[in-house]
Amino acid sequence: MAKKVTRSDEKKSIFGLDVNGPVFFTSTIFIIVSIALTIIFEKKAEKAFANIQHAVAENADWFFILTINLFLVFLIYLAVGKYGKLRIGGQKAKPEFKTMSWFAMLFSAGMGIGLLFFGVAEPVKHLLSPPTAEPNTVAAAQEAMNFTFLHWGFHAWGVYALVGLALSYFTFSRGLPLTIRSIFYPFLGDKIHGKIGDAIDIFAVLATLFGLATSLGFGVQQIASGLNHVFGVPDGTLTQVLLIAGITLIATTSVVLGVDKGVRILSEWNMRVAVVLLLLALILGPTLFIFRSFVENTGSYFFNFLKISTWSETFEGSSWQNDWTVFYWGWWIGWSPFVGMFIARISKGRTIREFILGVL
Repeated sequence: MAKKVTRSDEKKSIFGLDVNGPVFFTSTIFIIVSIALTIIFEKKAEKAFANIQHAVAENADWFFILTINLFLVFLIYLAVGKYGKLRIGGQKAKPEFKTMSWFAMLFSAGMGIGLLFFGVAEPVKHLLSPPTAEPNTVAAAQEAMNFTFLHWGFHAWGVYALVGLALSYFTFSRGLPLTIRSIFYPFLGDKIHGKIGDAIDIFAVLATLFGLATSLGFGVQQIASGLNHVFGVPDGTLTQVLLIAGITLIATTSVVLGVDKGVRILSEWNMRVAVVLLLLALILGPTLFIFRSFVENTGSYFFNFLKISTWSETFEGSSWQNDWTVFYWGWWIGWSPFVGMFIARISKGRTIREFILGVL
């Protein structure tokens, strides 16, 4: 009996890649128009984006904070409860990748360039301008590390884990397409294969692109500044555009080669370079101070976990969180379609408990 063709099956081949026409072309047009308008009306666009971000942060900060915490609680419930033993893709499914390769791909896709930039920039910034403590004090230093751990810790990965787990379940256990629309199957049924599903995927593509632009923008600025500082290379717009083109070329090549031959190898080398940088920092830096601060900061993060993860400046009346915590929660949510989809793709055969604990 022939397979019934649905909208999600109607693919076109572009450069050897299967493409969903309505999603691809609509997203492409919207992206091109958005970029063109932003370049033409640079100042007005900057002001409009700033106003939108401020309005969302001012009125929905409590919602972001509550929601991200609920995500984490729900994931822990799934990991420690009876559902933790369920295996993605069926009880007989086997993991496609070794654990170390899986971890390398998780880490590289999940944070990578953003962590390299903000791992240094954020705690230094918080030390100079802390949320509640006096600047340049011991209290400010501790507060800086607590919030840096918060922004890059369990809550951030909880967003990725939730989306990734939902996608992996509906893809490998229910046989639906590996797209964001599949998560909505319990609510929409077969309607996900039509225009509603296309609209969901278009929003996911746009969220991914603009989230990626934030990370890539920060990373390219850092690379350009480094090249300027070490080799005297101009760090202007031309250099940054060339860096973006080079990074995009490498990323595209790795995707075309496939997960096993492209992304996996690139991720493993990324982790090797990261380990070398870590060892250099330990050997050349104040080694004893690094070990002491790591232990102390980790303990402080856990001790203050509930306080900082639910703090919403209610009584302070300040807006520090709008620029940091709320911005990060929005950033992780914007990244989640891309990272969640990738995590789902590489996690077939793992139990729900292994998946959640591994990702977190």
